[in-house]
Amino acid sequence: MKQKQPMNDEPSPPPSQPADVAAATPAEQRETEPSAQPRIWVASLADYNNGTLHGTWLDADRDEAELETAIAGMLAASPLTAQTGEPAEEWAIFDSDGFGRLQIDEHENLRWISLVGKGIAAHGLAFAAYADVVHAEELLASFDQNYLGHYDDLHAYIEQLVNDLGYDRILDEKLPPSIRPYVKIDLTATANDLLLGGDLQAIPAPGGGVWIFRG
Repeated sequence: MKQKQPMNDEPSPPPSQPADVAAATPAEQRETEPSAQPRIWVASLADYNNGTLHGTWLDADRDEAELETAIAGMLAASPLTAQTGEPAEEWAIFDSDGFGRLQIDEHENLRWISLVGKGIAAHGLAFAAYADVVHAEELLASFDQNYLGHYDDLHAYIEQLVNDLGYDRILDEKLPPSIRPYVKIDLTATANDLLLGGDLQAIPAPGGGVWIFRG
């Protein structure tokens, strides 16, 4: 794809239109945040460099081949081609929506967009945050293994982890009643150690709280 050339008073791509609600999936497989419909706005560079903004919004949660076909259809409808007969062949991504914290480059690989788009449609914006962390196609498939959930903060996750592992019960059983009230697990220190050691990552969620991932 060729680099787009700036136009004076450059217009913005048309706003993304509301998408159909994603098909329901089992609750345990979906992020609890509001669902997002990842989209890209793809435009013809030949038209753009000739002073015309010609493009289309495309849902990103589709196969790479489907994206390529849709882009080819957009280029085939080029106003410049209709005027001059010269085919429009180059394109770029001018805008994106529904990708959360993940930035989409104007020359982003369509396979990456497809994989991330499908992941967001299935799991919510937590998947976009994970993609922003790993930056590699082959690691996206490990989301289910590495995503630990959405919490108010890392301290809340550590508190639940300690409860799930039964550490308080172990202390109750092993320590004399006279000593037990004075023995506490330092949740803040535990959280800091896990972060600094790379065992966990806590990514701020746009609606508040954090997404927790294994390091």
